[in-house]
Amino acid sequence: MLNPNLDEIQLTKDDYERYSRHLILPEVGLDGQKKLKAASVLCIGTGGLGSPLLLYLAAAGIGRIGIVDFDVVDHSNLQRQIIHGTSWVGKPKIESAKNRILEINPYCQIDLYETRLSSENALSIAEPYDIVIDGTDNFPTRYLVNDTCVLLNKPNVYGSIFRFEGQATVFNYEGGPNYRDLYPEPPPPGLVPSCAEGGVLGILPGIIGVIQATEAIKIILGQGTTLSGRLLLFNALEMKFRELKLRPNPERPVIEKLIDYEIFCGIPQAQAEEARQQAEMSEMTVTELKQLIDSGAEDYVLLDVRNPNEYEIAQIPGSVLVPLPDIENGQGVEKVRSLLNGQKLIVHCKMGGRSAKAIGILKEAGINGTNVKGGIQAWSREVDASVPEY
Repeated sequence: MLNPNLDEIQLTKDDYERYSRHLILPEVGLDGQKKLKAASVLCIGTGGLGSPLLLYLAAAGIGRIGIVDFDVVDHSNLQRQIIHGTSWVGKPKIESAKNRILEINPYCQIDLYETRLSSENALSIAEPYDIVIDGTDNFPTRYLVNDTCVLLNKPNVYGSIFRFEGQATVFNYEGGPNYRDLYPEPPPPGLVPSCAEGGVLGILPGIIGVIQATEAIKIILGQGTTLSGRLLLFNALEMKFRELKLRPNPERPVIEKLIDYEIFCGIPQAQAEEARQQAEMSEMTVTELKQLIDSGAEDYVLLDVRNPNEYEIAQIPGSVLVPLPDIENGQGVEKVRSLLNGQKLIVHCKMGGRSAKAIGILKEAGINGTNVKGGIQAWSREVDASVPEY
């Protein structure tokens, strides 16, 4: 209800006290606070981005908030997903989020959708809301959210993060560009590492998430200049913001319906290829590796292809570090060749993906290797719990 009948909306005595700092702002005032109370916002995800934006939307007095998430709280979330707490580990994120939101604002209506957003349910879930905020971390869902907003003619407040950098903008607002103008085609699967592989500064999603919440509130109030047509880029290490202009592409395909976004982003195809490669690849379990180490055998080299900072966190005994980027640029290939000296090669990483990639590169150079299934994460869980999980 971006243009509500303000005469029908009343503020309570508690509202006047709660939002007093808004009410004295000329740009908000009584009418603006009524607009916030009448507004509805759907947030996709309660992770790093969803956590701060949900807190601030509730605190600002948004009357109805929908939350879509199907995950549970994990200890590794707590470094950045500040809406959750230690007591909620192992429990649904949407329940944790609702609990925290109602602590901030017990008058906010919270709608929970404990499901994966899909082409089958996205339109029906998003339809009742004025604004959709994308707090997701994968390309299929980002395209799904975008196309849903285009079909329903709803603003899409977008944000993304990786390592020390983030970006934010507003898509599909007042004739402005949408996500497909920024990314007409998805990148190949695996090209962009996940936060679990590449890491993320815990504070970063707080900054981007707050920007998203700010944009949503500005849209509701009808105040200021939104990020529509501008991609805001933030570098936390340099503490610098910069902007890129975005324009609608007149040649972009017309969005007429929702599609299978997993196929569009090449996920099943990549999984099939990965399965084919794994079928051809020699593998061993961490239990088998432990037995080999305990046997005292010396006819192998255990190669760790993680990054040096990961190697500092945890190691499997006897492993030798040659990071995957060195193997990719060719320098590490020769180092591996010199290490082997006729011995067999065993390769591991954190979870098994990077080591499989390294084995593929080494195979092209004439070096065969065996992949450790599950990597050092499996080693920590199944062999030696004293090895830290990260």
